[in-house]
Amino acid sequence: MYFDTHMHLEPGDDVSGLTQRAAEAGVTRMVAVGGTIEMNAAALAAAASRPDVFGAAVAFDRHVAETGGVGDLPALVAEVRGLLDRPGIVAVGETGLDYHYSPETAAEQKALFGAQLDLAREKGLPVIVHSREAEADTLSMLGAQRTAWTHADEHMAVLHCFTGTADIAMALIEQGVFISFSGIVTFRNADALREAAAAVPDEWLLLETDTPYLAPVPHRGKPNEPAYIPHIAAVLAAVRGVSIEHIAAITTANAHRLFGL
Repeated sequence: MYFDTHMHLEPGDDVSGLTQRAAEAGVTRMVAVGGTIEMNAAALAAAASRPDVFGAAVAFDRHVAETGGVGDLPALVAEVRGLLDRPGIVAVGETGLDYHYSPETAAEQKALFGAQLDLAREKGLPVIVHSREAEADTLSMLGAQRTAWTHADEHMAVLHCFTGTADIAMALIEQGVFISFSGIVTFRNADALREAAAAVPDEWLLLETDTPYLAPVPHRGKPNEPAYIPHIAAVLAAVRGVSIEHIAAITTANAHRLFGL
């Protein structure tokens, strides 16, 4: 059985059909991840209606900072704090840093990310982290958070949709951060990422689809969905020299440990 640790829903999505197709592919648990008002609401609704399948994560992602929406940071944090008291919550996320399109908003992004890291620590919840072209700042902020982390479990966060090197993966693992691989690892030009995927220790490895984005080969270019997780697992099994059943077992166990499900 598989666990999709990162997928997105929007209000109006066919959650029933998506869940049925996932189950037919052996994907029995998922985390519906927020980041916007709409995705937060959809994640909470999924966790409320199918708690046997979905956990929910809520936050405001870096796009809020990129569009100048952190003017009232305390109000944003208060809104997330209120959502974290809802049933089905398993994490804060997604939140993080992305300097690809708007590096000039780095200060605003770090303020929002840092506030939500603090909130996760306050609530004893793991964090689902987004990082793109911001590795140094991400590692620095997670390292600072690690020194203050008092949760009983050593696992503080997951770096979702990992695209970095093996060295970056190991640096994150030292901070108590899981490494999650998406459909990108199946792409033809992802040899360096596959090398990183081969190096991550079993106990720090996770799978995700990032639905509806980044569909794996052979579905690349189409809307993604959790039912495609086995394609990602197959590539990880091949580069690590193990069975796909082994990948399914270790990543599912890791996800349960991280999210407490």
